[in-house]
Parts: sequence; C-alpha cells; structure tokens
Amino acid sequence: MIGGVLGAQNSGGGPSQGGLTGMISDVMTALGEIGVGFLVLLETVFPPIPSEVVLPLAGFLSQQGQMNAVLVFVIATIGSYAGALVLYFLGAKLGEERVVRGLSKLPLVDREDFERAAGWFHRHGRSAVFFGRLIPGVRSLISLPAGAEHMPLVTFSIFTAAGSAVWNALLIGLGYFLGTQYHLVDQYSQYFDIVLYGAIAALIIWLVVRRVRRRREA
Repeated sequence: MIGGVLGAQNSGGGPSQGGLTGMISDVMTALGEIGVGFLVLLETVFPPIPSEVVLPLAGFLSQQGQMNAVLVFVIATIGSYAGALVLYFLGAKLGEERVVRGLSKLPLVDREDFERAAGWFHRHGRSAVFFGRLIPGVRSLISLPAGAEHMPLVTFSIFTAAGSAVWNALLIGLGYFLGTQYHLVDQYSQYFDIVLYGAIAALIIWLVVRRVRRRREA
C-alpha cells in the first residue's frame, strides 16, 4: 500500500516503487488532492482501482504531511458523488433493464449482481442508497436503479453524499493511523503489492468460476 511512498522517501527522492500502488502514488504525487478525487470518481464508475487502496494511501500521505487530510476527505467525497451521479443519470436515461442488459455483457460482470442491487433498492429505497455506499461491489450499482426509478435527485444526493462521506472517512482514517505506525509500515511495505495482486487474482478467479457455474446451471 505504501511501498511507492517509502521507496521515494528512503532513497532520498529517487523513483517510486512500481506496481499498482506505485502508480496510484505517482498520480497522487502529481495531482495532489485532486488526484485522489479523480481516482475515486473512476473507481465509482468503472471500478478499475479499488478505493480500499486509494483512500488509505491518501490518509497515509496526509499524516506524512504531503496532503491535507480535510481536503482529501472533501475532494474524495465529491469524486464519489460525481461518479454516482454519472450512473444515476445513466439509469434515468436508459432505464434499468437496458443498462443491466448492456453492462452485463462486460467481462466478468454478472447480471445477477445488478438485479440484486436493484432488488435491494426496491425494498429499502433511501436507506439502500446510503448503506449501499458502504458495501464493496454494491457501491456503484445502487445508483443505477435509483436513477431508473427517478428517485428525487436531492434525496439521492443527500444519501449518496452521506454514505460516501462515512466510507471515505473510515478508509482515510485507517491510512492516517498507519502513518502514525511508520516503523511497522516501513518493515512490511515490500509485501503490500504482493498481497494486493494476490487479492485481485483471487477475485478474478472467483468471478470466472461463478460465471461458468451459472452458465452451466442455466
């Protein structure tokens, strides 16, 4: 998680560590707090980079004095809301069925995930929007049925922003706490990318196996 930052600090400003965390660190170094918001927006719309990596790293950098923690929180929450708003308007424009049918054709994306998020929204309404922002895998999807059902934009905005704020505060706070344990982070930083890539590989394998099983059952 922090390997890229530590690599730069320990080498006296040399090049940062490679890998996914190194790339994220480079974006934040180049763009500062705005880079955090940009990455979180991307994660909300496309999920290429998990916020579980971006936000703790931003919190760590804040504790090290390279970013402003309050500004990181505010811009990350704006990025989360902006990404959710894109999906809300996509759902409102195309309708739930067309969006689900189109997105379910993407690799490793399962139609049942969309249907589960939609069913949760239909049962719980506003609370689903709030709590959905706290659940990985549902965070983005919950905005689609909210838009398709034309949930009032003000209501959607309030509950989305509130849920995003809680999620962002927890992860940024985690990274900030890690910054206070610098000696432990320094000791184990070389393993962060290994663990991260292992988790991503396990997730991809699980998605592939699940899709194959469901196709066989169908």
